[in-house]
Amino acid sequence: MNLVKANRESILKAAAMIKAGGLVAFPTETVYGLGADALNPIAVAKIFEAKKRPNFNPLIIHIAKKEWLQSFTEFNDSRIEKLIEKFWPGPLTLVLPKKEIVPNIVTSGNPTVAIRMPNHEVALKLIEESDTPIAAPSANKFGHLSPTTAKHVHKYLGDKVDLILDGGKSSVGVESTILQFQDGDFFILRYGGITKEELEECVGVIKSKSVDKNPVAPGQLPFHYSPNTPLYFYDEKYLKKNKKIGVVYFQKRKTEFEFTVEKFLSLNGDLREAASNLFLFLHELEKENLDYILIEPVPEIGLGKAIMDRLRKATFKHMVNN
Repeated sequence: MNLVKANRESILKAAAMIKAGGLVAFPTETVYGLGADALNPIAVAKIFEAKKRPNFNPLIIHIAKKEWLQSFTEFNDSRIEKLIEKFWPGPLTLVLPKKEIVPNIVTSGNPTVAIRMPNHEVALKLIEESDTPIAAPSANKFGHLSPTTAKHVHKYLGDKVDLILDGGKSSVGVESTILQFQDGDFFILRYGGITKEELEECVGVIKSKSVDKNPVAPGQLPFHYSPNTPLYFYDEKYLKKNKKIGVVYFQKRKTEFEFTVEKFLSLNGDLREAASNLFLFLHELEKENLDYILIEPVPEIGLGKAIMDRLRKATFKHMVNN
């Protein structure tokens, strides 16, 4: 089995694989990433192949030190410095004009690159020992549930990965917030582990931006994050006694209906705990041989916006076919 506990020896082995053009899955605070040397186009191509990811969907590159940002991007605005000083390392991805050193396969031909510095000791050590930025989308099959444990990675990708570093459960549980800087303004492209309110406290107004057919960052397509079991937002019309149904409540029960399995994202209504449990619970329910899963919406405040973004995309293909 290619799943190993993350320690100094295994991290050095993983770094050697990255340098040799291999694929390594590793933990971050958001979700597990499927990594390759971001400056090696052939290695990066293996990510798309392993995930069955469309090549028009760009990747995020991960760096180990803040000063690396200058090596791969072009910008001249003190607000960028304020953002990285406050939120890096952490779940914030910046989309900035790229330097020529970044291969086009990473950015799907866009003149910008998505880049972040993860807040996870294993991830940072791996990048540092590899001595190169690591391109890493979530370590799953394209469009499926994001992995928040090493076992989730192995379930989806198995031997398509040279090595899986087990660093425990991801603490944040949803992907990074993606913020684009363009023509002097900031645009939020994906809600994630840093809230819009936190960002606006740092740099002022954050604008929204519609997505065209050529995304400049991951997570912008209408469908994503889906379990194999059909997933619907909670509605009483789905409460059928002849069906095996799982339910994910936000905080408390809403009905006396007897579900096959019940989960609670956060009994005390903590949105950070809810985010941390979201994909973990959906992975668990996938194994229950259910007819479908119902999930209760959460309040769209703070981190709730990121959770609801994931849920709308996770339910999309099932809702439109229902």
